[in-house]
Amino acid sequence: MTSPPDLKDPAERAAYARELHGVARGVRLAGLWFATAGAGMLVARRYQWFEVPMWLAWAVAGIGIMLMITGIAARTRYHALRMRG
Repeated sequence: MTSPPDLKDPAERAAYARELHGVARGVRLAGLWFATAGAGMLVARRYQWFEVPMWLAWAVAGIGIMLMITGIAARTRYHALRMRG
């Protein structure tokens, strides 16, 4: 197990920020893409650009939101465990 980073040292703080940036990055980005796609479907349905079932648009947006929350929770947990040492 590694020791917690020294956040008072600018070099270690920058290295830790880069490390933390990569935690659950794929999950967070997938969530962002799904949420954006779901919102796009809702806008397209609203302006009748094409017909999308309402349940599908909300399901895609909901999956995106859940993925973003999962990624944020994983990153927060990683940070808490890393700071504990």
